[in-house]
Amino acid sequence: MQLSSLIAIYALFWAFSIFLVLPFGVRTADEAGVAKVPGQAESAPAVFKPWRTVMRVTIVASVLFTLFLLNAHFGWVTAESLDFFGGMKPVE
Repeated sequence: MQLSSLIAIYALFWAFSIFLVLPFGVRTADEAGVAKVPGQAESAPAVFKPWRTVMRVTIVASVLFTLFLLNAHFGWVTAESLDFFGGMKPVE
């Protein structure tokens, strides 16, 4: 696989990992016991720490990308193994 392809795939894993990581560890103003700013959404975090979020997303994306590379090398899950209805022809 080319380096540019690996970088693009990692970037996709990183972007998708944001949606996995963002909901964890968020405390609203009501949960934290902090006064709300007028016009603030009920679900807005009381304290947002972007660098901690970036670090968590990078760790999750790196683990998923490593599993992707290992699967590509060892072939644990292939297209044929996901063919539940028997309609695919083997790739040659």
